[in-house]
Amino acid sequence: MEEKYALDNGSKLLEDLIASCDGKSNPIRHYSADELVRATNNFHPSCRIDDDPWSCSYKGFLDNRLVMIKRIEFSIPYEVWRDMAIRDIIISTQMSTHKNVLKLLGCCLEFPVPALVHEYAAKGVLNPTGGYGDYESLPWKTRLCIAKQLANAITYLHTAFPRPIIHRHLRPTCILLDDDYVPKISDFSLAITIPPEQSHVEDVVLGTFAYFDPEYLSSGRITEKTDVYGFGVILLVFLSGREVYQRNLKLVSYVRLHASDDQFLTIVDPKILEEIKGEDEQAQQQQLHDFLALALLCTQDESERRPDMIDVAKQLVRIEKSINPC
Repeated sequence: MEEKYALDNGSKLLEDLIASCDGKSNPIRHYSADELVRATNNFHPSCRIDDDPWSCSYKGFLDNRLVMIKRIEFSIPYEVWRDMAIRDIIISTQMSTHKNVLKLLGCCLEFPVPALVHEYAAKGVLNPTGGYGDYESLPWKTRLCIAKQLANAITYLHTAFPRPIIHRHLRPTCILLDDDYVPKISDFSLAITIPPEQSHVEDVVLGTFAYFDPEYLSSGRITEKTDVYGFGVILLVFLSGREVYQRNLKLVSYVRLHASDDQFLTIVDPKILEEIKGEDEQAQQQQLHDFLALALLCTQDESERRPDMIDVAKQLVRIEKSINPC
């Protein structure tokens, strides 16, 4: 069965690589199923490092280094999950040279659904409130620096290839932090490419509801602005320290309500407000105001009112430099 899976998955991977990369791609290291089983003690629960409903990630040792092994453990209908895993492999391979993307080390095609082997990010995924671990929060300067780096990576995804690639599923749990709090985007399983000479592509609506672009949700139309909206929601999570639902309201609605009532201080995470007390407090608050204005612009309901991702990245650089760069 391992040989059959390897042949079927290998054929599909090659077919999609040719279609997506015009026959040009980086070499992909292949690991055997036995190697991954040994590395994770047969995928023992004690090695599991996340609770993502889409997949299971495990910590293991391969080639004398700590790695993260992502394995989708759904088997029926496995073809759907296989196609998602292969898409993740292809985009991760294309993006692996970017410092803010979780580096793909290789894959294993000998399971019903291919497994991915990534570099290990010591601090793990961001939690639902924009921190890490068991709700450990991050200093404001670190949150801003992370947002700036993520914006650069998404801009690269949109502009560095002949056809724009849309992540489509941006959320805190696809962002990991290394020991130095450098963010790494992962999970390109729902990524989609916009066809040549087109402004959008249509597909079934998939992802996490609270991060959905309203136009994508209503029409299935995916554009670069789809990622801008999801990124804007992440910015609001960073600023507020809140999860995406507040008292039965989506975070975007909650923030809009309080912003229109000029209740800025009720939006910002109290830990940030405590942190900026004292010297330069007025300048720090202006920086937070500018950050909020950018997040609200990214989360406009109408896509044409949202900025392009490259302009979001430039604005975050400006906002950061208004006080001191990371």
